[in-house]
Amino acid sequence: MENYKVILVDDEEEVIDAIKSRILWEQLGLQIVGSATNGVKALELVEKLQPDIVITDIKMPYMDGLELSRRLNDEYRNVHIIIFTGFDEFDYAKEAVHLEIDEYMLKPINAVELSECLKRVKNSLDKEREEKLNVQKLENYFDDVLPIIQTNFFVSLIEGRVNESEYEKFLQAYKIDLNGPYFCCAVFHTSENNVPEEMSPLLLSMSVEREIKARIVGKFKCREFIYLGNTVLIIELKSKEETVELTDVCDKFCKWVNRVIGAVVTAGIGMVCDNISNINNSYDGAREAVSYRVLYGTKRAINIDEITSNKQNMGLQSEETKMHELFKAIYLGNEQEIEAATNREVNRIHGNSNTVSQYKLYTMEMVGAFYRFCENNFIDFNDFLGEMSNPYEKVPKMDESTLKKWIVQVSTEMGKQLKSVRNSKSRRLINDAKNIVANRYMEEDLSLDKVCSIMGVSNSYFSSIFKKETGISFVSYLTDYRMDIAAKLILDTNEKSYKIGEMVGYMDANYFSYVFKKKFGISPSKYRNAKLKS
Repeated sequence: MENYKVILVDDEEEVIDAIKSRILWEQLGLQIVGSATNGVKALELVEKLQPDIVITDIKMPYMDGLELSRRLNDEYRNVHIIIFTGFDEFDYAKEAVHLEIDEYMLKPINAVELSECLKRVKNSLDKEREEKLNVQKLENYFDDVLPIIQTNFFVSLIEGRVNESEYEKFLQAYKIDLNGPYFCCAVFHTSENNVPEEMSPLLLSMSVEREIKARIVGKFKCREFIYLGNTVLIIELKSKEETVELTDVCDKFCKWVNRVIGAVVTAGIGMVCDNISNINNSYDGAREAVSYRVLYGTKRAINIDEITSNKQNMGLQSEETKMHELFKAIYLGNEQEIEAATNREVNRIHGNSNTVSQYKLYTMEMVGAFYRFCENNFIDFNDFLGEMSNPYEKVPKMDESTLKKWIVQVSTEMGKQLKSVRNSKSRRLINDAKNIVANRYMEEDLSLDKVCSIMGVSNSYFSSIFKKETGISFVSYLTDYRMDIAAKLILDTNEKSYKIGEMVGYMDANYFSYVFKKKFGISPSKYRNAKLKS
């Protein structure tokens, strides 16, 4: 079993070095993965390293230990906190009992006392881990799934097997409250290739389902059930825009469950519908979003509306279910999958055609499906036909080999154009974000959350495409932009440093000076003097 990860936070580096050297970390089952000299740096490390324990002093520059503890409790509830405090600060620290600090320790630190303290915290972590991974409890929980009759009804809904005229009757009979006004489907896929020891894939999936109930179902009005090995949510929304918040919540959950349980989970968010009878289309979209993990990565949430060219229904509709695999391969742009799906589709057509008339009918239906697929994805099928003027006439006359070659050719070209459309949308989003920064960098509250809210996209999606396209995170870009403006103002004006800090969005003069020095290696005043001398 891996050691628990620890981060040390103290503005005196000699204190950090002393703690590192005096404690037998390995024997305690612990591992120091990082250290920081203030709360701001500590938060950056926590996001990057995802520790189990944070040991922090109270008095530090920029952000003290109590403010750090508040932020950890808000954003990383699973992190255990140990606070060091001087005698004159002890009463002040005890007043913060609502912060749920695990342990308070008075300075100077005694190695024996700290070791005992760490043992107590480790025992708490062991109990939490045991609670989450206890096989027997998971087996008992598996026996206590949702009522079968409700689950069957939900499965029928997402498969599109409930008539619109009948679902109200079933909702009432099964005591299910689904009022909307909008609905959305989310699918959580747990990888079977990353399973902790002494756990089966099925039990791991059940563990993930339990955590979804505890951490997501309570935040939204929704129904949860297991289907085809995945956890599925049917969610009621007050507005279509609420899917942005939903995507961010699911994205944070995927990262948390990987770190705590070791499960690799991908969440797919389907399109919004205004009638529960159409929830099957949202479910198809959610499943399609999950399949995009091969492009966008696992341990995250993927919103189908954010990766298609426009916020409309996907090209894959219920009447095209027979061509689902081919359309999926086109979306992914995988030429090998396109060829394999084409072979299966052509074999299906030939296998079901007992007469020439049937063959012509099937191939004409296939052409119609291509037209609908392109229309719903805002591309023109005629662009891929070359000199073929009437595919409804020409395609049914193709032999098996020619038909396969033609399908592979047009499908491959469609995949390339869809990828180009997605990339174009990504570039537009990045340019929009850069324009927002250029126009509003001086606003103190300008942040990743605010920019995403303005553009109407989730943090998860925007952060991933921004990093992929630019090579840096959005937060780093915003900071660099502000610092470059500040450097120019320092050279072009006689304003004091604190005033320049306010002009680029930093109301705290000390923090502005800290960020500036981190960027340029010297303080604002020294930067001005150095440039003037040169």
